[in-house]
Amino acid sequence: MEPQRSETEDAWVTLATLGRVWGRRGELAAESLTSGPGRFDGVQQVYLFGPGDAGQARPIELESVWEHRGRLVFSSGASTSISDAEPLQGAEVRLPRGERAPLTDGEFYQSDLIGCQVVERSTGEPLGSVVGWVEHSGPPLIEVRGEGKAFSGPLREVDLRGD
Repeated sequence: MEPQRSETEDAWVTLATLGRVWGRRGELAAESLTSGPGRFDGVQQVYLFGPGDAGQARPIELESVWEHRGRLVFSSGASTSISDAEPLQGAEVRLPRGERAPLTDGEFYQSDLIGCQVVERSTGEPLGSVVGWVEHSGPPLIEVRGEGKAFSGPLREVDLRGD
């Protein structure tokens, strides 16, 4: 059975997950789910979803985002000290889906792959549908489920067809 996506998941796009406190002024290091800090250019407000928020969005004013050693660092008015920042660890940084950055030719949002059909390149035989992806130290692997089978593979090795 395919996992069902809730209206809440469909309304938001997760851009990063906040990690440990960085520095003494309440900044937080984050694991980026975007192409980099430039994604936040012009963004003044983001929404946090974290443990203890009961699924409710918590708006925060974004002061700046920069990259340090491959990780994003967030500075916001929501935390100005280590003790302010600690409860935010683990929260997801999201934007409403309608505020996603426009894409250039050849780019796509991973979330838009959910539901695409995966077919055998040589025969066109359907193998299943994309249900998610797995992040690891290399490029993401898409998760595919078909009739009684499931597998993961690199995106470049499969052909996708939209709904």
